[in-house]
Amino acid sequence: MTTPAAVIVDAAAYAQAVEDAVKASAAYYAGDTSVLDDDAYDRLVRGIAAWEADHPEQVLPDSPTGKVAGGAVEGDVPHTVAMLSLDNVFSPEEFTAWTASLARRIGHDVEQFSIEPKLDGLAIAARYTDGRLRQLITRGDGTAGEDVSHAIGTIEGLPVELAEPVTIEVRGEVLMTSAQFEHANEVRTAHGGQPFANPRGASAGSLRARERAYTVPMTFFGYGLLPLPDTEPALADRLGELAHSDLMAQAAAYGVNTTATTAVPGTTADTVEQVLARVREIAALRAELPFGIDGIVIKADLAEDQRTAGSGTRAPRWAIAYKLPAVEKITRLLEVEWNVGRTGIIAPRAVLEPVEIDGATITYATLHNPADITRRDLRLGDHVMVHRAGDVIPRVEAPVAHLRTGEEQPIAFPEVCPRCGAGIDTSEQRWRCENGRNCHLVAALSYAAGRDQLDIEGLGHTRVVQLVDACLVTDLADLFALTREQLLELERMGETSTDNLLAGIAAAKRQPLSRVLCALGIRGTGRSMSRRIARYFATMDHIRAADAEAMQRVDGIGTEKAPSIVAEVAELAPLIDKLAAAGVNMTEPGATPPPPQDADADTDANAGSDTDADPDGQTEAAEAASGPLTGMTVVVTGAMTGPLEKLSRNQMNELIERAGGRSSSSVSKKTTLVVAGEGAGSKRAKAETLGIRLVTPDEFATLVADFVD
Repeated sequence: MTTPAAVIVDAAAYAQAVEDAVKASAAYYAGDTSVLDDDAYDRLVRGIAAWEADHPEQVLPDSPTGKVAGGAVEGDVPHTVAMLSLDNVFSPEEFTAWTASLARRIGHDVEQFSIEPKLDGLAIAARYTDGRLRQLITRGDGTAGEDVSHAIGTIEGLPVELAEPVTIEVRGEVLMTSAQFEHANEVRTAHGGQPFANPRGASAGSLRARERAYTVPMTFFGYGLLPLPDTEPALADRLGELAHSDLMAQAAAYGVNTTATTAVPGTTADTVEQVLARVREIAALRAELPFGIDGIVIKADLAEDQRTAGSGTRAPRWAIAYKLPAVEKITRLLEVEWNVGRTGIIAPRAVLEPVEIDGATITYATLHNPADITRRDLRLGDHVMVHRAGDVIPRVEAPVAHLRTGEEQPIAFPEVCPRCGAGIDTSEQRWRCENGRNCHLVAALSYAAGRDQLDIEGLGHTRVVQLVDACLVTDLADLFALTREQLLELERMGETSTDNLLAGIAAAKRQPLSRVLCALGIRGTGRSMSRRIARYFATMDHIRAADAEAMQRVDGIGTEKAPSIVAEVAELAPLIDKLAAAGVNMTEPGATPPPPQDADADTDANAGSDTDADPDGQTEAAEAASGPLTGMTVVVTGAMTGPLEKLSRNQMNELIERAGGRSSSSVSKKTTLVVAGEGAGSKRAKAETLGIRLVTPDEFATLVADFVD
């Protein structure tokens, strides 16, 4: 969809729009947080351009149109070749129109396009002499930039020395990955500073900082390679003839980081249709990337086409940015709600002034935990940066501190549980009601009885409320002690519904250990992790005997999660004993307990063995007998059909693991197989991009036929 232009009605409104756009651009390129988010800025500049097209005689000299960086920044180090910005398109129709214009300019259709993600960072030029990095320069106003050579040696992906002793300029983008951004804010706030609002501002501000008491990591991705005045003539001539895609391959050969190392590598295409298909693929992967992108850059790949097309004062005519909808917007934090989850976790939730992000109206966003609120120095009434990408839950990034008016108020933390009034355990970052699961017993029991846990037919939310209100159930184990007489005394419980419920409870006793473990709702685990734990240890006794070191051997459990899982299992010991006494199954069908050496410290005889190295704790013989998916990581997406049609996603994951595989919810380079049903979207696209094997539900059903119930 085309981004609409702001409506400018007269010369006064035009002048104000120009002033607002220049201020916003200056903040954006200086690393501060602009009052305008990307969408608002694009609409404003489009409005300015539309007004100027109708009133060419009244164009102000400060207008951002036709200028690099909106005319808001300057520099004092001249560029040898202008470092331009890019013009934008916002829809397939606009892109198609641009390609037609380019074809007219060069006299023929473009033979080959290059397609790369538009990285949301700060453009810099890195100058190398005889292979040594000697100078870093920002884009500035396109003709000259700021010298930031003090940052040499601090940017990942930008080597201090190239693989060859060439004199050359590498152009690219400096940004912060999601992990680097979180680390940067931890370091910054630890030194008494305000948290960065977003990764782009963080990288721009950090790159310019000269006298900070700390440094933070950043990452470089190259997107250009060109000669310098001192470059060897033969190399300069060769660079001038290489296609853009070949230049990127050469940059990588020199040791420069490029998008080739990511899930969205630069590619080439021969037709407009192929380009637009690649645009859709990259857009579908956007939410899963470890760094921000705000569009896709499309270029005429061949050097001759670029020379013929030429450049304007602001942007090359042979390249365009296909902008994606903004995933970050600025809005106001109105209130903070404190909600209690089924395990007793007290979670803060931001109530926001409604804002539209990526096609959805956002009113609520996560605030993580009280420590995060304190670290970010959030206050009621703050203008805040809110991030949402795809299906990712919206989150509040940081306050826009320079927009504060002084009327903002501190966020009040609860002193007692907001649900039951009990004390709060504040020993960890995530606060918890001291009553734990009993604080929200109805939610805990409803979850345990759900289809993907114990699957107790007839025990819905309303019935759980009845049982709790009647004091018949005070924990999960009490369900298995219910009598026919007790149930018949409840309102709207006839003989048939009573018998059906008792039959459902009896059937729940036979569920595998993985489902019992999931029903307990151990923090830090879910359905998939519960299955892994159950398959690794095979019995509840082995799980209870495991220490943190043994728990860590389960695939996906690290050094931080293992101790908390062990501690929670110990905390649940009385409930587990009651469940076992009630006859609830405590074993995982088909699973074999780990060998004794996996439960104890490794001995010299075992050190380095295949069993020790295997994260699933299975011997090679056990793996070989485990099924047709042994050693495979499988992702299911879309609607299942045929023999698999009635299986829930959890049941599909259980099927995968019974057949020897590992189920996963996300596609990555480690994925072996993707089962793509009707309506498969971004996961199918990512699998195709990575060259991962795709099968239909019917093909998969045939593959695992011996394991389908």
